[in-house]
Amino acid sequence: MRHLMSPLDFSVAELDELLNLADDIEKNPPKYAHACDGKKLATCFYEPSTRTRLSFEAAMLNLGGSVLGFSSADSSSAAKGESVSDTIRVISCYADICAMRHPKEGAPLVAAEKSGIPVINAGDGGHQHPTQTLTDLLTIRSLTGSLGDMTIGLCGDLKFGRTVHSLIDALIRYPNIRFVLISPEELRIPSYIREDILRANQIPFEEVERLEDAMPELDILYMTRVQRERFFNEEDYVRLKDFYILTKDKMKLAKENMLVLHPLPRVNEISVEVDSDPRAAYFRQAQYGVYVRMALILTLLEITVSE
Repeated sequence: MRHLMSPLDFSVAELDELLNLADDIEKNPPKYAHACDGKKLATCFYEPSTRTRLSFEAAMLNLGGSVLGFSSADSSSAAKGESVSDTIRVISCYADICAMRHPKEGAPLVAAEKSGIPVINAGDGGHQHPTQTLTDLLTIRSLTGSLGDMTIGLCGDLKFGRTVHSLIDALIRYPNIRFVLISPEELRIPSYIREDILRANQIPFEEVERLEDAMPELDILYMTRVQRERFFNEEDYVRLKDFYILTKDKMKLAKENMLVLHPLPRVNEISVEVDSDPRAAYFRQAQYGVYVRMALILTLLEITVSE
């Protein structure tokens, strides 16, 4: 039995296989419409979510399976003090696979150690968000044709942004990747990522504060919101929440084929006027999330669909 806690749980070859499967699912939906008949996905979300939870549910329904679960800790026995370990043991009696989001880093790993079914980390605190990373990789590969030879700008909350941390982890395994880390001083990338991942692997990167300075050299711009729920006080959040706003004028500085990605939800860090720009790929990115989660469910359940 296999779980997914981090993008690094899959080798590059396994990632390519997974993305190829997602690509085939996009092109041939009817072929997979009954692949999970009789199977159940449990969505255990201790933290609010729209895209991740609903895309997991859409993925399982598209495969012919069914879904059960809860959408907040308040609506589960966690409100009564039940541990994650006990919850997953019970869920293992009801479902075939589980997607878990939790505000505490490492909680899905604790669940996986006690689980009788595959567990997917659907986001744990400020740590990892591997299925968003799989979504990002599929989006980049589908829209550019490869996952190497590019300069990627990561902008906004790089300190608490688990999507950013997971994406860096995954992309450093591909050739000729360079990062531009765009953030205010207070929201810079954690030192362990700077030292233990980027510098230790000799990945070229630079840290800048102004988005405008970075725009002309980027092949991908990955925007993130400043996350109110990760701040210890409202004053710091209010001071930093509007630090970066991507506008049409700023888009004029970018390459003609640069892609703008965003894990969503956005607040106001991308102006709605940018939505009509053909380089704005964040809503297409959300659709790719369904395909990649379908591929992941099939892979972890070891279900093969014949031609």
